[in-house]
Amino acid sequence: MTKSINFSTFSSIKIGPTLDVLLLDSITPRPKGCTIIGGANNLLVSPTPPPLAMLGKTFDFIRLEENILHVGGATPSGKILSFAKKHDLSSFELMQKLPGTLGGMVAMNAGLKEWEIFNNLIAIRTEHGWVEKSQIEHGYRFAKIEGVIYEATFTCQNGFDENLLSMFKKMRDNQPKEPSAGSCFKNPVGHFAGKLIEEAGFKGKRVGNMMFSNVHANFLVNLGGGTYEEAIMLITEVKEEVLKRFGIRLEEEIIIL
Repeated sequence: MTKSINFSTFSSIKIGPTLDVLLLDSITPRPKGCTIIGGANNLLVSPTPPPLAMLGKTFDFIRLEENILHVGGATPSGKILSFAKKHDLSSFELMQKLPGTLGGMVAMNAGLKEWEIFNNLIAIRTEHGWVEKSQIEHGYRFAKIEGVIYEATFTCQNGFDENLLSMFKKMRDNQPKEPSAGSCFKNPVGHFAGKLIEEAGFKGKRVGNMMFSNVHANFLVNLGGGTYEEAIMLITEVKEEVLKRFGIRLEEEIIIL
C-alpha cells in the first residue's frame, strides 16, 4: 500500500515533489533500496529521491506497562508529550516543540543540548527483534541502527517538570518562524555551527527564496517557493567558505535525499 505525499507541503522546509510513499503496516524487513522517513522534519527531498517508505498508523501508539513506556515508531512527539504530562512522567519535557515522530527522533538521537532521546531509552524493536540501548552505537545527533525502528521502550519516573518545559519552549521560541528543516549543520567539536556560518558572512545570505536566517544562522529557511537547487547552492557555498576560513568541515544535520 502506498500514500501520495506532496513534500512541498508535508516536509517542514516545504520543498520537494509529490511522491508515492510505501506504507509499512506490519513488522517487516526494510524494503530493498527504500529510505524510511518519519514526519519529514529534518529532510531536504530532491526532485529525484530514492524510493521512500514510512510507518503506517499501526505504529502510532503509546502505553505504560509496569513503569516502562512503550512507544510506536510513528508516534508524533506532541502525543508523547501530552501522555507524559497527563501521567506525570519526567524526562519527556524535551518533546516540547521538538517536531517529528519517535522513530526519526531515535534514529538521530534528537534533543536539546544534553537532553537527548537516548537518555531514558531502554531498547528499540526492529525487524530483527529487540535491541538494547547498550548495543547501539550512539552520540551527539546520531545513532547507528540496523533496520527500521518500529517501537521503543523508555524508563519512567514521576515528576513532570513544568519549569523544564518552559525552558525548552523558550529555547525553541528563539528559532526562526519560517519553514526550515531545523539545524542545518551539526555543531563541530568545540564550535557552534551558527557562529561559524555567521563569521563566514552567511547570516542572512540568500539565494533565490532560500536564506540562512537572520535570527539563527544555522537555520536554512524557506522564504516562500524556495527550491532544492537554491538550498543545495547555499549549503555547498557555506561549507566551502567555512573550510577555507577556519579549516573546519561542516557536517549536515539535515538529511538530503
